[in-house]
This record gives sequence, C-alpha cells and structure tokens, in this order.
Amino acid sequence: MPVFTPEYLHKVAYHIYRAKGTPHDEAETVARHLIKANLSGHDSHGIIQTPTYVERIDVGHIVPGAPFEIVQEAPCTAVINGNWGFGFVVTEKATRMAIEKAKTNGVAAITVHHQSHIGRLGDYPTMMAAEGMIGMITADSGAAPKHVAPFGGVARKLGTNPICIGMPSNLDGPVLMDMASSTVALGKIALARNRKEQIPVGWIVDKDGNPTTDPNDYYSGGAILPVGVDQGHKGYALSFMVEVFSGLLTGLGFGIDPEGRHNDGVFIAAFNLEHFRPLEEFKKEIGEFVEFIKDSPPAAGFTEVLYPGEIEWNKEQVRRKEGIFVEDETWAQLSDLMKSLNVEAEVGQP
Repeated sequence: MPVFTPEYLHKVAYHIYRAKGTPHDEAETVARHLIKANLSGHDSHGIIQTPTYVERIDVGHIVPGAPFEIVQEAPCTAVINGNWGFGFVVTEKATRMAIEKAKTNGVAAITVHHQSHIGRLGDYPTMMAAEGMIGMITADSGAAPKHVAPFGGVARKLGTNPICIGMPSNLDGPVLMDMASSTVALGKIALARNRKEQIPVGWIVDKDGNPTTDPNDYYSGGAILPVGVDQGHKGYALSFMVEVFSGLLTGLGFGIDPEGRHNDGVFIAAFNLEHFRPLEEFKKEIGEFVEFIKDSPPAAGFTEVLYPGEIEWNKEQVRRKEGIFVEDETWAQLSDLMKSLNVEAEVGQP
C-alpha cells in the first residue's frame, strides 16, 4: 500500500481536475477538501472519490465552473441552486454566505440544491467555528439512488444522511460531531471492497436481509443499516429528519429515481455566539467542559476519553508527519487517470 505526502496527493487531484476542464480555483478547492478528508482519517471521502467524480464530469453530472445562483434571499436566509457544480465549491460559498448573514443578524439558515457530492461535512462547520459561530449542516441525496434500509425494513429507502455540528473552543483541535445517520458511510463500504477487507457485523445486510461481513453483498442488492444496530430506530428517526431538512426543505423531494444524478441537498445553519453570550467566555467553558469529560477513568480497552473531533485531529497530526496511505487499487485507478489525461509530468514523482 503506497504512502504519499498530502502535498503530493493534492497535486495529483488538482492536475486531474484541471485536465477535466475545472477552473484553477475550483480544482484547488476540490483537492483541498479531498486531502483534508484523508488527513482526518476519513479515507472514504478522500482521493478515492476522484475516479467517481471524473466519471460524473464525463456524463455531465458534475459541471465544473457552474454558476452559483441565488434563487431566493432574505436577511437571515437564502436558497441556492448550484447548477450541478462541485459540491465542495458551492457549499463553501453557501457557508460563507451564512457566516456573513449571521455576523449581522445573529443566525442564518441556507438551503442548497442541484450540486454534486460535498464530501466530508466537517469542513463546513469548521469554517463557521473559525468565525466564532456554532455551525450545523445536514445532507441528503434527494431522489437519487438510496443506500439505507429503514428500521424494520430491508429495501433501500434512505440516504446515509449525515449531520455535522461544530463549535469554537480554545482547544487545539475542533470540537466537531460529524456522523452519518447510517451505521457507516457508503464510501467505507467501497474502501473495504478496494482493500479486500471484511466489514463488521451490523454495517449491512445482504439482499435477503441477512447480516453479512462481505462488502460485496451490498453491491449485490444489500443495504446499509441505520446507526444503532439493536437500537436502530434512533438512527432511523435521525435519518428521517435529516432527509426532511436536506431533501424536502431544499425542494429535492424524496423517493428513488434510478437514473437520477447524485445530488447533495444541504441545510446550513450558523449561530453567532456573540449574539448569545461572550465568545471568549464560551470558548473557555467548552475547554473546561472537555476537561471535565476527559477526567473520566477510561473503560476497559480504552486509554482515554476523547472529545468529539479529537480522533480526527490526532489522526491529522500523525498523517502530516508520516504520510497518507492509499490502497493499491485506488492508486492504480489514479495512475491510469494521470496517464490517460497526460498529467504525469505536471504531477511529478512522489
């Protein structure tokens, strides 16, 4: 399994997207988000996605350079049509808009539709936290093909429907809850398949509704389960509500269109802390709260209690020093892309 510096993988992604007609600033944005996912340990949302994104560009499901269209706007709200642009690019712009509105009005909420995959959700609330705000984002794929069975069912009816909340603090790493409402993101199934690894019991069921540890069973008609396993009704209810915020509220709707484009509808909310209490006071108290939580004696099998987001922060520090592992199958796909697009010289040697 090859190991690369984050800077080299950034160049790989950047030059592939530039060769596919992506403007410079957009290619930089996409590469930055992908490699940040790898650095954070979320390889399922990292550079492994590039072959898929290239295919979507080829069939018109991603439109590099698409216009950012404000469909409707009020002081605290906006509705954005991304016109099938890169989700990273569209959602970053929408997040900045939410930040600016919340600076003036205290709170802001924005919906986005008709854009591609937005990747790891954690990047967007982190932007809001850096501006002294609590940030929240939810995502759903509208009527595009689904992956998750509802609690009590076996057919795919829901997306993985993630939710993320982040907030400022005085800690080194961001305080960040970033989770799918399913047991696992679809990309982690693909990652296990590429690595020829088994997956834990409880992640998926096969086409007959039986538990399985073979990731290939998902691609043979199986389904991912809601988070919670034997308490899956809780994850299912959370997924239901995320779909309402990101699918119905955005106007994407629900259901399954087998020919539908992958589309991340998102709901973004920003809460300016200075409109509720002094920011520095809040940040200090978050640090004290984390210290209080981490003071718990570790349970058997654990060395310490981690705050939400700490495991990703720790992983990033390690990978910036030691490099990013890329499975052989993914690297072979990326190498073929670089060769076919004649960008090997621009990328250079690792």
